[in-house]
Amino acid sequence: MTQTNGMKLRIGVVGCGNISLAYMRNAPLFRDVEIIACADLNADAAKRRAGEFDLRAADVDSLIDDKNIDLILNLTIPAAHFDVSMRALSAGKHVFTEKPLGVTAAEGRRLVDAAAGKGLMLGSAPDTFLGAAGRHARRQMEGGAIGKLVTGTAFMMGRGMEHWHPDPSFYYQAGAGPVMDMGPYYLTMMVNLMGPIRRVQAVATSGQEERLITAEGPKRGTTFRVGTPTSVLSLLEFDCGATVTFGSSWDVFRHSNHPIELHGTEGSLRLPDPDNFGGSVGLSSRGAPWQETDTSGELFGAVNWPIAAPDRANYRMLGLADLARAIIGGRAPRASGDLALHVLEVMEAILRAGETGIAQTISGIVAQPKELREDEARSLLA
Repeated sequence: MTQTNGMKLRIGVVGCGNISLAYMRNAPLFRDVEIIACADLNADAAKRRAGEFDLRAADVDSLIDDKNIDLILNLTIPAAHFDVSMRALSAGKHVFTEKPLGVTAAEGRRLVDAAAGKGLMLGSAPDTFLGAAGRHARRQMEGGAIGKLVTGTAFMMGRGMEHWHPDPSFYYQAGAGPVMDMGPYYLTMMVNLMGPIRRVQAVATSGQEERLITAEGPKRGTTFRVGTPTSVLSLLEFDCGATVTFGSSWDVFRHSNHPIELHGTEGSLRLPDPDNFGGSVGLSSRGAPWQETDTSGELFGAVNWPIAAPDRANYRMLGLADLARAIIGGRAPRASGDLALHVLEVMEAILRAGETGIAQTISGIVAQPKELREDEARSLLA
């Protein structure tokens, strides 16, 4: 199905877990989208979300086949991303999926090819790079604030998931881990700012063979085995010639590394956590003291999450709203399947390089996403 001008893109959500709350709360902010139904393998979860947001609850098969739904928003666990997305594309639906696009790059390529073959739009999280901090940093880069990019660092480090998530084992299996689970935020932000990555090197290890669940819930006090590296250090070579060290770990209790720092011939730029839409962006011109810009006053930068005690900006749905506008305008979406595939290929290459010790060349090169200008961003709002 395709959307016509003046009509909202009718969305069916598959997967009614924690992340669905943000998408459903944010959907009314945007002009061209409307969530109308939801489904989950757990029928009670679907009914609960449907009741909270005045939606229609359905089973997964009937939702995907529903002729009144234009797009499937795939919020399932990573292992189910490919199956649900492919079923939706086969049913003639546009798709926007949570990251990663698939567990493997081969799965991602099949999805991209299937969408192209059917003339359907395929988009993927993360869309955080379209938030206030990402857009501010992109304007600085495009304006030559730090000159030609030379090098940089990016660090995603923490203690893992088992201290807060009641059933975290899936985070530590193939298709997840710190690289596959959190890497998309960092890598997508950097590709948005600098363009595609052409080669990677890496080393990888795991701090523990088993993890102890300490979060409240029925599995508290039990352990599970780790099936993917939990500490990876990589070197990224960008097509523009810059090199960036990217470290990702769930074996760190405390650190002082900034999330992303980029250094060029005219200065340095540092960005906040790319898992968020806002935060402070710092600029140092030719070694001068950092000049910080708080982006909370900019569009999609205001602190709004979690609802009970907001401490960060969370505007998930922004990428999907841009995809809906792309359907209307006949252009490529910014948080596209092609971008997600490139990032997935990079993450797979990082893990392969960590396993083999051999540098990996990235076979596919994606175009840098088109900058989201402020007037375009504002036009997405209802």
